[in-house]
Amino acid sequence: MSASRQYDIVVFGATGYTGKLTAEHITTKLPTDLKWALAGRSESKLEAVAAECAALNPDRVQPAIEVCNLEDVELSALAKKTKVFISTVGPYCIYGEPAFKACAENGTHYLDVTGEVLFVKNMIEKYEKTAQATGAIMVPQIGIDSAPADLVTWTLVNMIRNRFSAPTAEAIVSVHDITAKPSGGTLNTIFTLFDNYSFKELEAAQVPYTISPIPGPKTRDPNSMVTKIFGVRVVPDLGILTTSMGRVSDIPIVQRSWGLLGGADFYGPNFWFSEFLKSRNYLTAVTTHFTLVFGGLMIAIPFVRKMTRSYVYKPGDGPTKEESKNDRVEYRGIATPDVKTPKPPRAFCTARYEGSLYDFTGLSLSQAAISILLDNHKLSGGIYTPACLGKKFIDRLDGAGFKFETKFFEN
Repeated sequence: MSASRQYDIVVFGATGYTGKLTAEHITTKLPTDLKWALAGRSESKLEAVAAECAALNPDRVQPAIEVCNLEDVELSALAKKTKVFISTVGPYCIYGEPAFKACAENGTHYLDVTGEVLFVKNMIEKYEKTAQATGAIMVPQIGIDSAPADLVTWTLVNMIRNRFSAPTAEAIVSVHDITAKPSGGTLNTIFTLFDNYSFKELEAAQVPYTISPIPGPKTRDPNSMVTKIFGVRVVPDLGILTTSMGRVSDIPIVQRSWGLLGGADFYGPNFWFSEFLKSRNYLTAVTTHFTLVFGGLMIAIPFVRKMTRSYVYKPGDGPTKEESKNDRVEYRGIATPDVKTPKPPRAFCTARYEGSLYDFTGLSLSQAAISILLDNHKLSGGIYTPACLGKKFIDRLDGAGFKFETKFFEN
C-alpha cells in the first residue's frame, strides 16, 4: 500500500448510529495527528457529525468530509484515498458488498460490524483471492458481533498453550451479564435477513466450519440432548446457562479463527466451542430458550416483521446516551486442556465493558484500525477474524475500557 494515501482512516456511514459512535471514539481516543475522514451520502449530515467531533476535541486534526454513494466507481475512488476503511453501512447483505469489493480490489484494509455470516461467507468466496493479491487486510464482524467471543476464546486457547503446551478440548463462552437495548440498525438487519434469505440458506450458514479455510475437527458435540432440547447447561465456574442469540454470529467466526490460526496445531484437533447466556435459574433458562425459538419462527412470517418494524427504532436511530448510561456487558469463558490428566486446571477469562454495546463497537472498530496502522501485524492480504489481530489488539481494547482478566482454576 502506498504511504502517500490521503487518509489513515475513513468512516463510511458516519451519520448512522454506530458510525457516529465510531467517529466519537476516534476523536477522543486515537492520536490527534491522525488523518481521517467522515464519508456518506449527505454532506449536511456529515458536516453536523464533524461539528460534534470538533466540539468534543478541538485540539486534534479534524475529519475531512467525503460525499460518497453506494456505487462502485465512487467507492473505489474513496478506497484508494485511505489506508483503513471502516464500513458501518448495513444491512450488509444489501449494502455491504460494494465497499468490500472496492477495498479488496484496491489493497485497502477493511473493517465492519456485520453479524451476517452469510454475507461474510459470500465475501470470502468472491473476494478473498483478490484481497490476498492486493494485500488488503479485511476483518468483518469486529464489533459486538463477534470480537468479544472470538478474543476470549483465543485468550483461553493461548493460556492453555503457554502453560501446558497442549491443545484445547473445549472452550465455553458465556454472556455473563448484559444490559442493553438494540438499535434500529440491528433490528432492521434481523428483519432483512429473513426478507432476503430462506431458512435453508440461513441454516447453511450454521454448518460447522462453513467459513473455515480448512476442514474442521470431527469432534463429538459435548452438549447433552437436554441442552439441545431445552437450551440449559450447567457449567462449573459459569453457572446455569441458556441459549445465546449471539451464538449464531459468533460460532462461525471462532471456527474460522481455528482454521486461520493453526487449526489442530494451535486450538487443537478435538476442539469444540460453545456459547451461552448466563441465566438466574432453570426456569428462566428454559423460558429464554423457547422465547428465542418462538421469536425466530414468528419473525420468519412477513406480516409479523412488517408489524414489528412500526414499533421499534428506525435504522440510524437507537438508545440515547441517557437511556444507555447504565449499560454494560461482561463475557466469561472457561476452557479445558486436551490432556489425559484427570481434572486438569481450567483456564478462565473475563472481558467486560461499562457502556453500551454500540459504544463498544465504536471502540473496537477504532482500536482495530489503529492497531492495523501501527502494530506491525505479520498479516498478508486476506479475510481475517478479530482473533488474528491477537494480543496487540486485545491490549489496545483493554487500555480503552474493554477489560480482560485471566487466571487458572486449580483442582
